[in-house]
Amino acid sequence: MDIKLHKNDLPKDLEFGNKIAVDCEFMGLNFMRDKLCVVQISSGNSDAHIIQLDRDTYNCPNLKKLLSNNNVTKIFHYARADLAFINKYLNLDILNIEDTKLQSKLARSYSDRHGLKDLIKEFIGIDISKQYQSSDFGGDLSAAQIKYCANDVLYLHKINSTLNGILKREKRLDLYKECIKFLNTRVKLDLESFPDDIWSH
Repeated sequence: MDIKLHKNDLPKDLEFGNKIAVDCEFMGLNFMRDKLCVVQISSGNSDAHIIQLDRDTYNCPNLKKLLSNNNVTKIFHYARADLAFINKYLNLDILNIEDTKLQSKLARSYSDRHGLKDLIKEFIGIDISKQYQSSDFGGDLSAAQIKYCANDVLYLHKINSTLNGILKREKRLDLYKECIKFLNTRVKLDLESFPDDIWSH
């Protein structure tokens, strides 16, 4: 595994291809209070680039250029949370998105477990640790935290491809694509403080 930690921004000369896996780490889950700390990216070639952001300026032009490139597909797991933090702190609206959690909920109706750990165990055959999911990502990152960050993106390409295959086989791929179209609207509702299902009675 090629895992690299970068301070503040991605190096300018990195090439990722047309599909990347993306994940974020925060100081908590309230985007109004808790800051975006880390963005991790993988090209799908056993690499993970961990970007520890400058939380005073969020000056990261190379990262922003990559994330805002509409020709690059971005694979998230539970994109709703990541996109809200990216919108608030990096001032970006991300397009061309895949979301393995949405895929899982539509494809894996045989299970009620849709966490990334569960998907990695089923489709990759590895039982990863989520011990550092709730840890301090605002200071110096430990080797264990860096490995945790890497695990969150290293396997998303294969999981995304496998789940798309199931969705196609079960004739639910069009439904998934319609859900993806709504994703940024769902994020805007969160940012406008409408967290609940507005269609509920």
